[in-house]
Amino acid sequence: MRVLIDTSSLLSLVRNYLPLDKSGFLFEEIRNKISTGEFILLDAVYEEIKYQSKGIILKKLDYLSDKGFLKEYKIIVKTDELLPLAPGKFMNMLGNQFAIQGQLKRLNEAEFEVKKKEFMESADAKLILYCQHLIMDHPDEETYLVTEETAAANDLKLFKKIPAICEILGIPVITLPELLLKKYPNINLGFG
Repeated sequence: MRVLIDTSSLLSLVRNYLPLDKSGFLFEEIRNKISTGEFILLDAVYEEIKYQSKGIILKKLDYLSDKGFLKEYKIIVKTDELLPLAPGKFMNMLGNQFAIQGQLKRLNEAEFEVKKKEFMESADAKLILYCQHLIMDHPDEETYLVTEETAAANDLKLFKKIPAICEILGIPVITLPELLLKKYPNINLGFG
């Protein structure tokens, strides 16, 4: 199984789950899954977690600040050259299916191009694109994008949330509680 985790899920992990992990079992299981490459950390997400809530994720998951650990296990996946599987089709979908039409109508063409470029550089877009590549390259392996986002547009952003875009693209999305309870039931045994 391959799991890509977004910033909101990592934040939820350190705020809601690790404080209950008195034995350190969950902490070690997450470390193990990251070091083996089962849990994948993209560079764009890593950049976000450096500044999220005063760096709480890096403080609580201190191995993510350990340069030796990061280098030895090649933890951070670079995405600077990551392209959509079908670039033309994907870019067309940005305006027609991924954009919230009410927000899109407020922009002229030049403004939309700027927003599109910003989105393509975002952690959300990188997670979606990398997940597409994983699914294509490993069709027999379970692949999930973990996020605490819901599909509902509850802000004024131009593009839909991760779950809504992933539904269109056929990418499996799961929340952190679903991942821990359904896919890794043994992790739950570590609380105590």
